[in-house]
Amino acid sequence: MACVLEAPLRMSVLSEVTASSRHYVDRLFDLDPQKVLQGVIDMKNAVIGNNKQKANLIVLGAVPRLLYLLQQESSSTELRTECAVVLGSLAMGTENNVKSLLDCHIIPALLQGLLSPDLKFIEACLRCLRTIFISPVTPEDLLYTDATVISHLMALLSRSRYTQEYICQIFSHCCKGPDHQTVLFNHGAVQNIAHLLVSPSYKVRMQALKCFSVLAFENPQVSMTLVNVLVDGELLPQIFVKMLQRDKPIEMQLTSAKCLTSMCRAGAIRTDDACIVLKTLPCLVRMCSKERLLEERVEGAETLAYLIETDVELQRIASITDHLIVMLADYFKYPSSVSAITDIKRLDHDLKHAHELRQAAFKLYASLGANDEDIRKKIIETENMMDRIVNGLSESSIKVRLAAVRCLHSLSRSVQQLRTSFQDHAVWKPLMKVLQNAPNEILVVASSTLCNLLLEFSPSKEPILESGAIELLCSLTQSENLALRVNGIWALMNMAFQAEQKIKSDILRGLSTEQLFQLLSDSDVNVLMKTLGLLRNLLSTRPHIDHIMSTHGKQIMQAVTLILEGEHNIEVKEQTLCILANIADGTTAKELIMTNDDILQKIKYYMSHSNAKLQLAAMFCISNLIWNEEEGSQERQDKLRDMGIVDILHKLSQSSDPNLCDK
Repeated sequence: MACVLEAPLRMSVLSEVTASSRHYVDRLFDLDPQKVLQGVIDMKNAVIGNNKQKANLIVLGAVPRLLYLLQQESSSTELRTECAVVLGSLAMGTENNVKSLLDCHIIPALLQGLLSPDLKFIEACLRCLRTIFISPVTPEDLLYTDATVISHLMALLSRSRYTQEYICQIFSHCCKGPDHQTVLFNHGAVQNIAHLLVSPSYKVRMQALKCFSVLAFENPQVSMTLVNVLVDGELLPQIFVKMLQRDKPIEMQLTSAKCLTSMCRAGAIRTDDACIVLKTLPCLVRMCSKERLLEERVEGAETLAYLIETDVELQRIASITDHLIVMLADYFKYPSSVSAITDIKRLDHDLKHAHELRQAAFKLYASLGANDEDIRKKIIETENMMDRIVNGLSESSIKVRLAAVRCLHSLSRSVQQLRTSFQDHAVWKPLMKVLQNAPNEILVVASSTLCNLLLEFSPSKEPILESGAIELLCSLTQSENLALRVNGIWALMNMAFQAEQKIKSDILRGLSTEQLFQLLSDSDVNVLMKTLGLLRNLLSTRPHIDHIMSTHGKQIMQAVTLILEGEHNIEVKEQTLCILANIADGTTAKELIMTNDDILQKIKYYMSHSNAKLQLAAMFCISNLIWNEEEGSQERQDKLRDMGIVDILHKLSQSSDPNLCDK
C-alpha cells in the first residue's frame, strides 16, 4: 500500500512549493501588456540568487511563455528585453535549468533576437546566450548549425563593449578543435578581435585574449597569422608580452603565456626568441609557486609542460629556473594539514581538485625529463618521487594515471635509472597491473615504457617475463590500434634480444605463425620493421637458429620470400637479407637456403643490386654459406660457383665502395 500513497504525497509537497510561485507565471498570461511587463520584472527580482525559485518557475512552465513573449513582434522592446534578462537569470542556476531551456529551443529564439535593431535587447540576448554556452551541458555545435550566425556575431562586435565581451566569451567557449577554429578564422575572427586587446575595458581585453588562446592552440594557420598582426602600430606578440608583466592580473598573465606558447609550438615564434626564453617561460614557472591558487598552479604547469615538451634547451632552462623541480614536489603535498587556507569553501574545492595538481606535476616532470640525463637524475632524487609515481599508477583518476605513466616513460629513457631506481622500487609491478585493463591512451604509453624496461641491460626484464608478459604483448600485436601493435612487437623484439631458447620458443608459440604472417603483411612499415627485428633477434646463436628453423623453417622461408618479392623500401629488404644471413649461419638451418633455388637466385640478384647496403647484406649470406671450416662447405661452394656467384664477386672486388671491396 505504501507505494500507492507515495505519488500523491510527492505531488502535495511539490504543489505547496510551487503554489507560491504560480502567480508569477499566471501574470505572464494577463491581457494587459503593462501587467505582463510588471509580472516579468517582479519575476526577475524574485529569481535573482534563488535557485529554488528558478526551479519552481521552470517546472510551472514559465520558459515557453517567456520565449513566446520574447519572439512576439507585438511585444514591446522593453518586455522582450526583460524576458531575455529573466531567461538569462534562470540559466545561471543549475545544469538542469540549462537543460530545460535547451529543450525549449531557447538558442534559435535568442539568435533570432540578435536581428533586432535595439541594442539593449541585443545585449540581453547575448548575455543570456553567453550564460547558456558556457554551461558544460550545452553542445558547442549549436553555434555553428547556421553559417550566417557567425558572420552576424562578427558584425555585432562593433556595437558596444558588452557585445564585445559576450561575443568573445561565446567564441572562446565554443571553439573546440580545428573545425571550429577554421570556421571562426575564415569569418575574420583574427582581424575583428585583435583591436579589442587594447580596449579600455579590462573584461573585453581579457575575453579577446581568451579567444586568441583557443584559436591558436595547436593551429599553425592561426599562429602564423597572429605573428604579423598589427594593433595600433604594435605586433600582437609584443602586446601579449606586455600582458605577461607581473603587475597585470594573474588571469591575464596566464592567458597571454598560453597564446605565446601555442604560437611557439606551431613554429610561428622560435624557441630561442627572447619573448619565450625571458618572458613566457619565467612567467609560467612563477605560476607554479605555492602562492598561486590551485587552478593557476595546474594551468601554469600544464602550459609549461606543453611549451618545453619537444625542446631540449627550454627543458634545461626551465629545470634551473626558480628551483622548479623542487617546487613541483609541493604539488603532491596539497592541501596539507597546516594549509594556509582559512576559507572553508576554498578548502573543500581544493580537496576535490587536488588530483589535478598531481596530474599537472607528472606532466611537467615528463616534459622536463624527456631528453636530459642530469634532469632525470634530479627529478628522481626529489623526495619520494618514485613512490609518488608508483602511487599515481593506481589512482582512481584516469588523467592522473595517464600522467604518471607518461612521467615514468620519460624517466625510463635513462639507462642509469633503469638499473637503479626502477629496480629498487619494482616499478614493473604496478606497470604490469596498469597494462591489464586500461583504456588505449594509457596502454600506448604504458607499453612504450615496458619496451624500455625490457632492454637487455634492464634488471626488470627477468621478473617481467615471469609475470606473463609474453601473452600480454602477443595480444597487443593483434590490436586495431597501430601504436599498440608497434609497441607490442617492439617489446617482444627487445625481449628476444640475447634471450635463452625457452623464451624465444614461448614468443613464437604465443604469436602463432598466422599472426606472424599477419604482422609481416601489415600496411604500416614500422610494424613490419619491428617484426623483422624480432625475427632477427629470434634467429641468433647457432643452436637457437637450428632449433627454430627445424620447427618453423618452412613458414619463415615463405615469409622471407614474400618480402623480397614485395614492393618494400631498402631498409625492409636489408633487414630481410640480414635474417637470411643469420639462417645461413646455422649448422643445419643453412640447408633450407641451399635447397631453395628461388632464394639463392634472389641472393644473387641482390648482390648485383644498385644499392650498396643490399649488396653487402646479400654477401653476408654468401660468406656464411661458404665458411671453410664447416661440414659440406665444398659442396655449397661448388653449387654457388655453378650459379655464377664467383663472377659477381670478381666484379665487386673492383668496386669503388671500400666495404664492398673488402667483403
